[in-house]
Amino acid sequence: MPKPLDQQTNLGEVLHEWTIQEYEQHARGLPWYVISIILGIGLVFYGILTGNFLFSLIIILFAIILFLQSHQAPPQVRFQIAELGVVIGNRFYNYSEFDSFYIIYNPPEIKTLFLETKSPFRPKIVVPFLDQDPVEIRQTLRAYVAEDTEKEDEPLGERIARNWRIH
Repeated sequence: MPKPLDQQTNLGEVLHEWTIQEYEQHARGLPWYVISIILGIGLVFYGILTGNFLFSLIIILFAIILFLQSHQAPPQVRFQIAELGVVIGNRFYNYSEFDSFYIIYNPPEIKTLFLETKSPFRPKIVVPFLDQDPVEIRQTLRAYVAEDTEKEDEPLGERIARNWRIH
C-alpha cells in the first residue's frame, strides 16, 4: 500500500527525478468527436431499448468525463526513483510493493516504463520517459526490482487508449 509522502518519509538518495503529466492529453480533431458522439448516442439508445439504464448512465458519465478532461490541462506530477522506493506525486511506494518492471521503448510514439504491483487490485503504474535515458533507468531499477524481459509490446489496453485517444 503506498504511503502518503511527508517530511518524515525516508527515501534515501534520489537517483532519478522528472515531472510527468498525470494523464496524456491528446489532440482530437473534428472526426474523432463526430465518431465519438455518434457511437455514444448509439450506445445510450441501445441501453435504453434493452432496458439497461445503468449501461446508458455509464456511457453518459464516460462522455462527460472525457469532455471535462479534454478541456483542462493535466496536472504535473513529480516522479522519483530513490534508494528505498518510488515517489509518484505525493505517494511513496516501497520496492517490496512491486512485482516487476518492464520498459517499452519504440520512439517517438512509445517511451514508457511499466511498474507491475504485487496487488491484483492495484493497476500497473505507467510512467512516460520523456527525455530520460531508458538504459540508465533500467540499470537503476534492476538493482531493486525484477525486470520482466518477456514483455516486448505495450499492454492491449494502453495501445487501445493511445490509438483511440481516450486517456
